[in-house]
Amino acid sequence: MEIKTYTTEFAGKQLMVELGRLGGQANGVARIQYGETTVMVNATMSAHLKSVDYMPLSVEYEEKYYAAGKIKGSKWIKRETRPSEEAILSGRLIDRSIRPRFNHNVRNEIQVVATVLSFDGINDPDIPALFGASLALMISDIPFDGPIAGVRMGRIGGKLVINPTYKERIESDFDIVVAGTSKKINMIEAGAKIVPEQDMAQAISAGFEAFQGLIEFQKKIASEVGKKKKELTVFTHDEALISVVRAFSESKLEKALYAPGKTKSEFYEGIGQVKDELKAYIKEQYADNPELSKKIDEAGTIFEDEIDRIVHRNILEEEKRPDGRKTDELRALSAEVSILPQTHGSGLFNRGTTQALSILTLAAPGLEQWLETMEIELTKKRFMHHYVFPPYSVGETGRLGSPGRREIGHGALAERSLEPIIPNKDEFPYTIRVVSEILSSNGSSSMASVCGSSLALMDGGVPIKSPAAGIAMGLMLDSKGEKYKILTDIQGPEDHHGDMDLKVAGTKDGVTGMQMDVKVEGISPQIVAETLTQARKARLEILAAMAKAIETSRKDLSPHAPRVQTIKINPAKIGALIGPGGKMINEIIEKTGAQIDIDDDGSVFVTSQTQEGMDMAMKLIKEVTYEPKPGDEFDGTVVSIRDFGAFVEIAPGKDGMVHISEISNERINKVTDVLKLGQKVKVMVKAIDDSGKISLTMKPKR
Repeated sequence: MEIKTYTTEFAGKQLMVELGRLGGQANGVARIQYGETTVMVNATMSAHLKSVDYMPLSVEYEEKYYAAGKIKGSKWIKRETRPSEEAILSGRLIDRSIRPRFNHNVRNEIQVVATVLSFDGINDPDIPALFGASLALMISDIPFDGPIAGVRMGRIGGKLVINPTYKERIESDFDIVVAGTSKKINMIEAGAKIVPEQDMAQAISAGFEAFQGLIEFQKKIASEVGKKKKELTVFTHDEALISVVRAFSESKLEKALYAPGKTKSEFYEGIGQVKDELKAYIKEQYADNPELSKKIDEAGTIFEDEIDRIVHRNILEEEKRPDGRKTDELRALSAEVSILPQTHGSGLFNRGTTQALSILTLAAPGLEQWLETMEIELTKKRFMHHYVFPPYSVGETGRLGSPGRREIGHGALAERSLEPIIPNKDEFPYTIRVVSEILSSNGSSSMASVCGSSLALMDGGVPIKSPAAGIAMGLMLDSKGEKYKILTDIQGPEDHHGDMDLKVAGTKDGVTGMQMDVKVEGISPQIVAETLTQARKARLEILAAMAKAIETSRKDLSPHAPRVQTIKINPAKIGALIGPGGKMINEIIEKTGAQIDIDDDGSVFVTSQTQEGMDMAMKLIKEVTYEPKPGDEFDGTVVSIRDFGAFVEIAPGKDGMVHISEISNERINKVTDVLKLGQKVKVMVKAIDDSGKISLTMKPKR
């Protein structure tokens, strides 16, 4: 293929597309450059069908350290290994945007790989990678109902900013990525500093308008160089079998689906029983069919489609939900704190049969998490939220161990939603970790984690700015995409068979986190705004339920938590506190049992489990870093004797010189006539010269 280049301006910067130079074996490949950030995206499809009952799509986002001119900081392994959490989240962002635009009956494996080749430190590669994923698919022969595009939105000083730089994102009120087609929004990922719903809705709508230019740009390129789409063998249902399944199961499913009061296990047992009866019926109806097993499998898939149809119909026509709730009604709520002994704080949150147990741990500032990625220089992270989703939470058996992509994504969403309420380091100098154990899951465990974590933080005495809570919202659309119903607190079949999953977290004053996925083309900005309004009502109800357990943070920390005190010293004294080879600070740590962390600005953080150790450590630090002034008096120790005088230690590691003439008002011939090593003497600071040398006197004040 000849090399072709296309350019357009987007958000004040040039977006360049190059085709034909890199790659060539994939079905579609594009190099995207935005500023000097460059991403190559390859889209590949297998030639053969995979024997699965889902569309086998995978998206990988590869960060290369060379792109930023870096070598990995690990002492031993210099090559890239498993992707960072940031890379996993970027891959999920792309996946969630393109997945709805495929025919889900396709069974050929499809893989999209975005590789960051060059990183300018200004422009985040995730937006160019999202654009490149869509374009690579558009110009390939892979069937794809695109294009899609996305944009990042920020707001600085009340003004919306499209694709803000990293520096601008720090100053921004929110960080919103919105993606979709020319008609609909199909993906949202957002964090916000407690921003009102209407402001979030306006920014999302502005983002939708902003990426329309990228949609048209892709259409132009695809019209010129796009390959003819392959005609795949797509799984289709036997119309006669659809009629058989529907006739047999419709009334039975109505009874099984709409049985308020049943537990989750009873609910699914009822549906499972209908499915088993259907299988037996199909065996009877197709007894002579040589492909009976295939008919049974296909009937099972049609059965799921029937559930989808019935759930949609009843909600859209009658606002009838499986558990009998109104469209804006929450399930039963409960909250408790101080569930576990010994821990620094704990919170248990229940919404229906979704249960999250969140546990707080406080530690010294020195236990902050070190981070290093292609994008991030070696830095520290003092607040962490980790999400654990064991198989028993959904009544299943399975693998335990390191978190999967879903757990990383859910944990990151909850962490992002909690960050705005965490006190800054000056106010609360602890490293903070919250772990949310999902003990039972039936709808939005990530948002339950936000609630449980808020409870644990307050229980532990962390002075959060305001409690936060979250809720998952759903949507049922008719086949034309015109009639719709927004659902509060989705669970079970509404989650699995619904058209949208929009999670919103925040405080009583505004949004802190948001995430949206769809199974349809997308939704309009108007539906986004309406959903946010309905979600706010639910969030306030949840916050009220949480307040019954605990309203504000406890005044005192748990007796099991370490204590941290901060002292500010002259940065020039940091070397004295550390001492040669760390001798001084290690001596203080050994004597007191405290942990000591020092920042470059002279902030010293002392962490201790006991008050005695804290007091001793603070005393020693003050002595070592004390800056004497003329007139200060000390009980010192003679540490060295010379012909001209003696050196007296007035504080650990700090001494001054008493000239022979300053030892006494009487004439002294030899210093050793009056002083000896180790002798305790009273001294006063007489003067300090420009180099910091201290002159002492033993003469009494006149």
